[in-house]
Amino acid sequence: MPHPNDPSLYSFVPVDPTSDFPIQNLPYGVFSSGGGLAPRVGVAIGDFVLDLWELEQDGRLNVGDLGAFSAPTLNPFMALGPKLWSHTRARISELLRHDNPELRDNEELRKLALVPMAQVKLHMPIAVSGYTDFYSSKEHATNVGVMFRGKDNALQRNWLHMPIGYNGRASTVVVSGTKVRRPRGQLKPPGAELPSFGACRRLDFELEMGVVIGQPSPMGEMLDEVSAAEMIFGFVLLNDWSARDIQQWEYVPLGPFQGKAFATSISPWIVTREALEPFRVQGPAQDPAPLPYLQQVQPNNYDLQLDVGLRAAPMKESMRICRTNFKYMYWSSVQQLVHHASSGCAMNIGDLLGSGTISGPEKDQRGSLLEISWNGTEPVELSGGIKRTFLEDGDSLSLHGWCQGDGYRVGFGEVEGTILPAQ
Repeated sequence: MPHPNDPSLYSFVPVDPTSDFPIQNLPYGVFSSGGGLAPRVGVAIGDFVLDLWELEQDGRLNVGDLGAFSAPTLNPFMALGPKLWSHTRARISELLRHDNPELRDNEELRKLALVPMAQVKLHMPIAVSGYTDFYSSKEHATNVGVMFRGKDNALQRNWLHMPIGYNGRASTVVVSGTKVRRPRGQLKPPGAELPSFGACRRLDFELEMGVVIGQPSPMGEMLDEVSAAEMIFGFVLLNDWSARDIQQWEYVPLGPFQGKAFATSISPWIVTREALEPFRVQGPAQDPAPLPYLQQVQPNNYDLQLDVGLRAAPMKESMRICRTNFKYMYWSSVQQLVHHASSGCAMNIGDLLGSGTISGPEKDQRGSLLEISWNGTEPVELSGGIKRTFLEDGDSLSLHGWCQGDGYRVGFGEVEGTILPAQ
């Protein structure tokens, strides 16, 4: 049987070459549709959602005890482990192939199992156990360091030796389309003698990828490169909303807190690690060499194109303000996970690791407004003469990402959020 990543495969379901969801992708999500059925697990194929619960009930999919795909999150399925993830993806690919009559010619089952994307509501794909955000783009860290500490002290001494991160709030991770309320907090503008409490005035986005952990690790144990990679179920697009003025006043000495805790948006579709295998690439050279526990044998970065669109409140259409690539990340997702567990920290099914802002070497590859507007000194020029330094109420921000194959693309859909006024 052909491997699900085979570029020659095509489905009996029509899929446009520019679609994010060809048969080579098969990302998992959670959806609901008409008929009163509760949220359940599906796979995206073209403009349809394949209802895995219907296939499981019909006996076309077997993952053990009946019910893994009727759950409102992917956590029960992820708990079944990497071998079953791979087996299930291969079976779904087989069922969707153009030359397999099993589903193609079963009109009754096909009508039940293939739901038009336009008729579904997409939900949070996982129950987030814990959320950790990293700071792993050298370009982003350098840009921020130059702004606030000067060119000669841009990177902190520890940055080149380990992935820097902090523990964020799992409770405010939300799915694409969820509106984001402008946060309030303590503010102390330059020149003010004392802080005040009020609405954030420097609201920003951060273009990131999120790693979804599908297997646990015990407290007190370390991971290596191989075991860490096997724990990764897949990836989502992630927008780490950031209140720069709240963050600036609070971050010394313990780092981000309320400036990051109010919202983190993720895409509804999880692209599996297996689907991204053809797009693995070496990351940037690491100098000095990391300590032995962080050294890598395999290429653990991905040639994954990313872009950001901003639709200011008065605009009818979004305008692209950034295009970059996940391959630029200095610290890979595997290194982040290895380092996270290196102290003996237990990892859980449903943990989410944010990559950190993804910026590239060019000005148009900066993954945050903080960088794009250079801390507000260089406003972004949008259509109709509109300018932005940071996000205003009513603005909508959308992230897209995809890997380009030969005649197909493996994409993530979209993660979008619109800013509501502070209460």
